[in-house]
Amino acid sequence: MINTSAFQGKKAAFFTLGCKLNFSETSTFGRLLHDLGVTTVADGEKADICIVNTCSVTEVADHKCRQAIHRMVRQHPGAFVVVTGCYAQLKPETVSGIDGVDLVLGANEKANLISYLSEAWSGETKKEALHEFHVEKTKDIKTFAPSCSKGNRTRYFLKVQDGCDYFCTYCTIPFARGFSRNPTIDSLLKQASDAADEGAKEIVLTGVNIGDFGKSTGEKFVDLVRRLDEVKGISRYRISSIEPDLLDDELIEFCAGSRAFMPHFHIPLQSGSDEVLRLMHRRYDTQLFARKVKLIKDVMPDAFIGVDVMVGTRGEKPELFEETYNFLDSLDVTQLHVFPYSERPGTMALKIPYVVSDRDKKERSRRLLEMSDLKTHAFYKKHIGTEAEILFEKAAEGKAMHGFTRNYVRVELPPSQANDALDNKLVTMKLGEFNLSKTALKVNITDI
Repeated sequence: MINTSAFQGKKAAFFTLGCKLNFSETSTFGRLLHDLGVTTVADGEKADICIVNTCSVTEVADHKCRQAIHRMVRQHPGAFVVVTGCYAQLKPETVSGIDGVDLVLGANEKANLISYLSEAWSGETKKEALHEFHVEKTKDIKTFAPSCSKGNRTRYFLKVQDGCDYFCTYCTIPFARGFSRNPTIDSLLKQASDAADEGAKEIVLTGVNIGDFGKSTGEKFVDLVRRLDEVKGISRYRISSIEPDLLDDELIEFCAGSRAFMPHFHIPLQSGSDEVLRLMHRRYDTQLFARKVKLIKDVMPDAFIGVDVMVGTRGEKPELFEETYNFLDSLDVTQLHVFPYSERPGTMALKIPYVVSDRDKKERSRRLLEMSDLKTHAFYKKHIGTEAEILFEKAAEGKAMHGFTRNYVRVELPPSQANDALDNKLVTMKLGEFNLSKTALKVNITDI
């Protein structure tokens, strides 16, 4: 039994690290608390509850999580501090021992956040941090916690899948999130329809390995996409990161002719060397990856293609990195998301003997980021002077207003023309030259 009175008048602070899925889940926490009478703190206010949603994809991420927890405890003295997410699942005892932490909830337990809070707040007034943790072994996690919430921008995030069965040698996500699982298509259609009723124009499909959708229900990801395309009121869908071996030709061809699925793909490559891909236990080779990129560009010439690539993984000898560099240089992709390899305890990668130095990792990252800037600049440049449909996002007072085209070109409206009435509106405008920082194309309200 939830003691709703315990929540009335309380204020909450949130901090999220990591992927879009984490941000979606945090937003859902906020909505659940809001429905019980909890408001989000304003700047300078003290919170009654702090929720930190963590990431553990790298050692740096672990460090940032600890920093965030310490900062929340310091900024909100006496608050009830809850930590969840991947770092919480993997290191519950460590996290629960941090000064000021009351409750650590693992991947399965976070779905019951409200129940845990209700129980904690129904007792005596807290005098000291509780330092409790509740974490189920990932192999035993069977449930799926739904999430469809508006982020801090215009778009909504719809969680369609959780967990992963791939066990790549460098990755801890299966240990942090559990095995692949998903809800039914019908339940996701209901969430998308509800989002449309709330005024949503764009929904991003999120998950850990979304192309694996259907493991729990015997359905297929492409069937989900077809059905979502029919939901009235939603103008745009974007597919977050999808594995190249799960990016079906049928899915690509459907997106090319669909009503609402945007010409925008995010595909993890990780390495452009087949030898390194084998060491990673990835389920594709460079030939398959190149074929997927070519097919996308054949049917959607203006598609934005983002690519994840990891540098400095164990086994990546200099000549193998050069293979990656040359392969990426040959591809018609738009942007590279470059990550230096970080050793994770308990992963199979630690058994690979060849180790890349931190210095070489930095140099390899620098070279690929330079390539990414050139590719993105060239992609933006060819859209200068064209007309495009833009979905605008609310601007901070006195700041430029930004939005995105269908194929994810970022645009900028000057502060003098920023208008709250344009927030979450689809507007067709002519794309101008680059802004000063070269991060967006300028638009002008007179061009409407």
